[in-house]
Formats: sequence, structure tokens, C-alpha cells
Amino acid sequence: MTDTSDTRPADSEAQAPRRRPLLRLMRYLPLIAPVLLWAVPCGVLLYTGQHWPLAVTLTGTALFVLGLAGMPLAMMRGHGRRQQDRMAILGDSLLGGSWILFTWSVLLGVLLRLALTVAGVGDSQDRARIVAWAVLGTTAVLLAWGYAEARRVPRVRRLDIQLPRLGAGLDGTRVALITDTHYGPLDRARWSERVCETVNTLEADLVCHTGDIADGTAERRRAQALPLGTVRATKARVYVTGNHEYYSEAQGWVDLMDELGWEPLRNRHLLLERGGDTLVVAGVDDVTAESSGLAGHRAHLEGALNGADPDLPVLLLAHQPKFVDRAAAAGIDLQLSGHTHGGQIWPFHHLVRLDQPALAGLSRHGSRTLLYTSRGTGFWGPPFRVFAPSEITLLVLRSPQATAAH
Repeated sequence: MTDTSDTRPADSEAQAPRRRPLLRLMRYLPLIAPVLLWAVPCGVLLYTGQHWPLAVTLTGTALFVLGLAGMPLAMMRGHGRRQQDRMAILGDSLLGGSWILFTWSVLLGVLLRLALTVAGVGDSQDRARIVAWAVLGTTAVLLAWGYAEARRVPRVRRLDIQLPRLGAGLDGTRVALITDTHYGPLDRARWSERVCETVNTLEADLVCHTGDIADGTAERRRAQALPLGTVRATKARVYVTGNHEYYSEAQGWVDLMDELGWEPLRNRHLLLERGGDTLVVAGVDDVTAESSGLAGHRAHLEGALNGADPDLPVLLLAHQPKFVDRAAAAGIDLQLSGHTHGGQIWPFHHLVRLDQPALAGLSRHGSRTLLYTSRGTGFWGPPFRVFAPSEITLLVLRSPQATAAH
């Protein structure tokens, strides 16, 4: 006991100096990031040897300053206490636009300029202007394309998944997955209707929504969510909360989904029976639920499986992929998740990977557990999707016993 208590403070004291600069940096990151998003493109486009006419330089600089000042102000008014949807749309659009402009200012500002220099194209001013126009053109194309990608009804992604413990009677069970619809400031009631119409064409046995229904309360986004009541499934429609529900009175969303005929799987399960075999369909609250302060809300896998036969295969709904560590420890057969949006706007996926074990698609964790991570059906915040298309997923469950019989 003496050795342990003596060494821990020493270790903590040794690590503290190393942590302090990082903690200080993280504290100021919300202030530093907007400045970088606007200052870097401003420098690349206007102050790296282009020698634009003075009027162009002054006008361009003024626009960047307005963007830097206006973006955080619009986001505070849009997502803060006032919840002004028009300001949220403006702030989110400026955030997405500045991220794309920043990304390509850095990439083209370095790589294209280097290529032009090696190739001996023009003088320094010519190269600087070529880079500037290339950055502006690329950004404009990606913004237009990304907006169209975000607003369209997602394509259906179909995938067969073999589960070793699945009974032959369940072979061919069709599971439709939607997630991260994020109904929000941009009214997407018609989009919601078309998504639900697409889901109904899949003739699924089980339809799942793995959370992040909306940004805003159920009362405020009710009109956009109502089409979910038209979704059809031959067996069940099930839902679990995402982290964004806990920013917007989560219990209201649980109650609304129940009203619309969906089964909220709040740390509980139901049984799906087909062809004489049974599948346990379980769900847990999002991992952020407990810190929300809402009574009874937490991610509790043991509670979700309470009373289930341990010999039966389990399909688990959990909003965030990182819950898979607990799922694998419990021997879950398949976990369905969303949350990542596939990164939504490239190259943001590199940051997502720092927090989540999977970005999109099917992955294996441990000896038994498979994880399917959807790129999401809608979008969050900036109304753009760049190199991260949305999806409606149809998973067809396959039994090795049925395959062997054929």
C-alpha cells in the first residue's frame, strides 16, 4: 500500500506538465478554429503573390472578416437560447463552406503550386492566380454537389450478412436501417415522406432507426417526423435514442416515436420469430444518456438482454459505433449504429476516426460480433455531403444452416 500511494502522486506530477499545454490548447480550440478556417483561405487567395487590384484585395478581405465575425454569431443565435432557424441555416452553411474552402486552400495551395513550379508554368504571380482560381472553382463545384447530395433521398445500400448462430427459419430476414435523419432548421417534411416511401418499397421484416432523429424538440420538429408513422414492417419498427435527442428533451422523442407506432427499445428487447426460429432484437440508450440528467436514461446492455435466452442470436441497436466494445464483450452477434455520417464532409472523417472504431460499413469486433455503421440518412448542421453519401440500408440476414441445406 505504501508503494502504491507513494508512486501515484509522483506519476501524476510527472504527467501534469505534459498535459497542461494540451489542455490549454483544447480550451482555446473553439476560438482558434474559426480564425484558421477563414484566415488561411484569405491568405492563400489574396496575399500569396497574386497582386490583385487594391479594390479586389480590400473587398475580398472584407468578405472574409464578415464571414469570421458572422459565422459564430449566426450559430449562437441559431443554436443557442433563441433557436432562430434562419440564423442556424446561415451559420451552418458558413461553417460547411469555410471548411471546404479551408481544405482546398491548403491542398491546392501546396500541391498545385508545387506542381506548377516544377512544371515551370508562368511566373510566381501567374501561379498564385492559377491556385486562387482553382481553389474557388473547386470549392464552388463541391458546395453545389455537396448540397445536392445532402438534400436528395439516399440511395439504398443492400448487403447480405451471415450470422453463424442465426436459425435457418430466419434466413432471408430483411432489416431496413435509417438513422441520423436530423430533422432541423431546413424544413424537410417532403424529404421525410420520400425517405419513408423508399423504405416501404424494401418490404422489410424489421425497420430500425438508430437515433439522432432531429435537432430540436419533438414539438418543434413534429411535422418533419410525422411521416415516420407511415413506415411499414411485417414484424416490428424499433428505435433507440441518439446523442442529439439528449440536447432536445429526449423523452419527448421517445413518446412521439411510441405514438407513431415505433417500439422505443430503451434498454430492453423484443423477440422476432420467423420460420420456427427466434432473433433477439435489443436496444440501448445512447452512451451520453446518463450524463443528460434525465431520470432512467442510460446505456444499460445488461438490462436490454435481461430475460433473453443466451443461446439465441442478438441484433443490437446502439447509436454510436464505440458501444461495440461492450457488445463484443457480451457476445452480441450484430450491432447496428449510425452517428458518424461517414465523416459527412471530407476530410472530416479523419477526426471522426479519433472517436469511433468504425466510420462506415461492416466490421468485425472480437470473435463473434459484427458491427454495421451507417453513413446516415440525413445530415447534421452544414447542408453538404462531400465524398460521404447518405444511405438507406437493407441488410438481409443469412443463416449458415440454410446455406448448407441448399
